[in-house]
Amino acid sequence: MHYITSKSILSSKNGMNLYRGCTHGCIYCDSRSEIYGMDHKFEDIAVKQNSIDLLKKELRKRPKAMIGTGAMTDPYVPLEKHLRYVRKSLELIYKYGFGFTCITKSDLILRDLELLEKINEKSRVVVQMTLTTADDELCSVLEPNVCPTSRRVEVLEILRDSGIPTVVWLCPILPYINDTEENINAILDYCIDNDVKGIFCHGMGLTLRDGNREYFYSKLDEHFPGLKEKYIEEYGNDYSIPSPNNDKLMGIFKKRTSEAGILNNSYDVFKYLQEFPQDSYQTKLII
Repeated sequence: MHYITSKSILSSKNGMNLYRGCTHGCIYCDSRSEIYGMDHKFEDIAVKQNSIDLLKKELRKRPKAMIGTGAMTDPYVPLEKHLRYVRKSLELIYKYGFGFTCITKSDLILRDLELLEKINEKSRVVVQMTLTTADDELCSVLEPNVCPTSRRVEVLEILRDSGIPTVVWLCPILPYINDTEENINAILDYCIDNDVKGIFCHGMGLTLRDGNREYFYSKLDEHFPGLKEKYIEEYGNDYSIPSPNNDKLMGIFKKRTSEAGILNNSYDVFKYLQEFPQDSYQTKLII
């Protein structure tokens, strides 16, 4: 890791990234793509050393809303255990009466459960968890340096029982690897059992760009010999890499989520994440 200084911390849509880079090692990660202009090794995480001070200043002057993180870097990377930047951010979000949402694959979020509950009582929290495979052994290949799917499901259970709503990212689904009916149905079982409010699924497949394509292919060679050549033959240098099972799997996804009352349209899920209880904020304000 190394420290950098940032000019701002919140985007115009109230998103933030406290870290840049990641050590989870997910073989498909789009954040490795050259388009994002990262000028350091992906695993050498850049820590925005002035982010907490910036966040405090920006929260003081912004209208109350949901603050989001995790779009580019999982906020609960291992170094968060001792740096505690997310924890400090949550303390400020609670103090100033904002809501919070994040995308993660890590059970480290449970360290902050009590604080998340306090924010949820005062305003609103939604935790987003990524699930790609129901098979822990395969998970250890696809996402080697983060807790397995079974543990993430336990996190969903704990959050459900704590009254904190959740959303699942059902992606990416890698052609010829995890694009099976058995896998999709198992993940949907987890989602239904744990009362998730919505599921992001932009289709069964993944995206590849310069930067992440090379890394992904190197991992295919390491763990799935011969599959890289199949990808190159079928998809060339395409950005969108759809599963040949997309239609069947999306049919299963739409049918089961609709029957369970789970939001399955990306627009509706994004809208759900952005909702901020303005009226309840006025009555819960304790600053």
